Amino acid sequence: MKGSIINSIKSLPPLPKTVVDMQRVCNDPNSSINDLVKTVEHDPMIVANLLKAANSPLYGFRREINNVAQAVSLFGMNMTRSIGLGNSVRKLLNVDMEPYGISSDKFAEISSMQAALIHTWYTKIDRAKADKLFLASFLQETGKIIIASDVIQEELATNFKADIAYAIDIASVERSYVEETTATVTAAIFEHWNFDKEFVEMIEFSDDPSVAPEEVKEFSTALNIVKTIIPINNPFGKHGISFGIKKAEEAGYDITKLQAAIDSILEKIHIQ
Repeated sequence: MKGSIINSIKSLPPLPKTVVDMQRVCNDPNSSINDLVKTVEHDPMIVANLLKAANSPLYGFRREINNVAQAVSLFGMNMTRSIGLGNSVRKLLNVDMEPYGISSDKFAEISSMQAALIHTWYTKIDRAKADKLFLASFLQETGKIIIASDVIQEELATNFKADIAYAIDIASVERSYVEETTATVTAAIFEHWNFDKEFVEMIEFSDDPSVAPEEVKEFSTALNIVKTIIPINNPFGKHGISFGIKKAEEAGYDITKLQAAIDSILEKIHIQ
């Protein structure tokens, strides 16, 4: 891995205490929704982001959500942790996504769309796997923050942005500039933060699931399909949707479930 990227990852600050506490609560089989509510309530930023997500059309809750207990109850523990962790990570890394041609808010929105799509899709396949994939899909683009920073420091942002704008294969553009891709950089970030091996590997191999260890191959494949459908430079574009569905069919999925999930998200966010 490129030295400057290694150094950027090594210099990352630790995760905020609230995020660590959320992880601990969610990993404790004896913890309850109420325990998580008490943990979240101490962090105004996570509260704000959680309520913003709860009132987003992506999740389609039928009433306005105006307190943490409501939001955590509706999302459940794993989704609450994912939303809190995702937003905290982006805040911690001081997002500047200009090289990718989008704002930090758009970057967060795309991550949320990927997570919402995979959850809507995989809930119809396997609920336990859906929970794992929700966290991974919410965070799988994190490496772009480090890549964008490196491109800016190397004064390559203008060329990089032009190449990304119309790229079909974003990973190949990233590799040509920084020798790595979002998947490998994201995996290194979460390995640095001591996330479990399964989580790290499902993201690490999401560019090429065919070479993934057998135990994470399905997860890596699902992540690859979702980021194909919702790439950062053209979310829900016709080519991406078509290519993503083709990949799902080749992987043996029932594509009617994926198409239904795509249609559901598009209806919620009113993309035609």
